[in-house]
Amino acid sequence: MTALAEVAAYVPPQRVPIESLAPELGLTPMNIKVFQRYHGLAEVSRDPDRSLLDLLMCATGQLSGLREQRERVRYVLYARSMPVVAPYPLNPLHELSERLGLGHAVALTVTHQACATSLLAIHLAGRLLAADGDPDALALVVAGEKAFTRMARIVPETSLFAEASAACLVSQGGPRDRLLAYAAESRGEFDGDPVERPELLTSFQSEYPAALAEVIAAAVAEAGLRLDDVTLILPHNVNLVSWRRVCRKLEFPVAKVLLENVPSVGHGFCADPFINYRTAAARGLLQAGDRYVITAAGAALGATFSAMVFQH
Repeated sequence: MTALAEVAAYVPPQRVPIESLAPELGLTPMNIKVFQRYHGLAEVSRDPDRSLLDLLMCATGQLSGLREQRERVRYVLYARSMPVVAPYPLNPLHELSERLGLGHAVALTVTHQACATSLLAIHLAGRLLAADGDPDALALVVAGEKAFTRMARIVPETSLFAEASAACLVSQGGPRDRLLAYAAESRGEFDGDPVERPELLTSFQSEYPAALAEVIAAAVAEAGLRLDDVTLILPHNVNLVSWRRVCRKLEFPVAKVLLENVPSVGHGFCADPFINYRTAAARGLLQAGDRYVITAAGAALGATFSAMVFQH
């Protein structure tokens, strides 16, 4: 059974008020008010002095068990929201592996599910480890990107991207954070450029709450649980209003969704659920045996809605 042996995250201390981003993003004062008052966004994290490689190193450096166990790491998976994160010929994933002493591991990028890709990467890491034949083998999953283009800074009418990172050591089984179920649904009808086809964005925003609620409910049911059995949902930090809508569809308390990082951090690409995991751990929100959900949605080549159920 796939398990999270350790989870780490790095959120830069620097915050940028979203109104200061208006000139570079071409946002009007009304756009800013909508982000602030409707979506509940206030500021986003930025780390201008660190490269993408530095950003990923900040998260992996917080994995206390990595150095001693690096010979056990067979796979390094980089979960990416954007199809391109660095100019050719830079390869931050391979540089990361070398710096961590993981040159012996198979390194690969997982993408095409946008901000839901980190859940896919955890799933693939578990499948790779199950097929490996060594019960002690580990996989390292990393996430985090730089907001280096306009497309990588804003989700139109929805959210603003943040610079942050996360790293997970994945194992086959373990005493805690065991994966009980994984559900994902891809919706190809949302594929297209929202600038050229604005009706796609309207349709996606309309169907988003029900689609994400359905995949969360499916994962919980696959785990043999009811929503009442779920202690906490660790979301992607897209905005507050969308989560209120998802919770209404699920008839699930908003108070049991960890949303405190949405206004103060922003949407950290694929790293969000694991940033929220670290927040939950720091606040003592998860006790041994608790069942919790990590979930995300991504819009790329259509849309993907994903959810995983774990037992702490």
